[in-house]
Amino acid sequence: MQITSFGFFEMLNEQERQFVKERLKKVSLPSSSILFFNGDSCEGILLLEKGKVRLYLQGDGDETITLYHLMPNEQCIVNTSSALSNTPAIATAEAATDIEGWLFPKDAVKELMARSPKYQEYIFSLFTVRLASLAEIIEDIKFSRLRVRLLRWLLAQNEKEILTTHKHIAEELGSARVVISRLLKTLENDGTIELSRGKIVIKRDNVCV
Repeated sequence: MQITSFGFFEMLNEQERQFVKERLKKVSLPSSSILFFNGDSCEGILLLEKGKVRLYLQGDGDETITLYHLMPNEQCIVNTSSALSNTPAIATAEAATDIEGWLFPKDAVKELMARSPKYQEYIFSLFTVRLASLAEIIEDIKFSRLRVRLLRWLLAQNEKEILTTHKHIAEELGSARVVISRLLKTLENDGTIELSRGKIVIKRDNVCV
């Protein structure tokens, strides 16, 4: 059991650690599995050990926008908030890859928070960090043109060759595939990128956004 890799575990005393270990349930899901939908009530909190989970909002049609990705040794605030407050989840969570981790029942989470001030601090710190990143997304959507947001997304991948699809980028940025395709073609025409099937190559070392 690799629960020791989670930051909060070292904050707990031995009795609290044992309490956690006795209540965890191992989970394993394939890529594209839905962990919960927007509007669901979460009965437990996922502690992700391996893989990646995408949290997103969906509009009236097929368009979606990514809020963030849950990575290994992280805990989801949408999931946590729903479980602790007994309220519907505000986003959908989908396994972006095959995932492994543990499910921590919400009643056990609440009991641990009552027992451990350190665990309370950990939970509050999750919200502080994630809310700051969500605020950046909101500001980006409100004030930045889509072309700028697309360039920022491409650069954020930290790769010269990005293996992706136009549909995936559209989902990440909350736009339509045809709009993203048109913008990518414009970037190719001005020499910023090179497009091929399932791949985007960054051609300029210094891209101005």
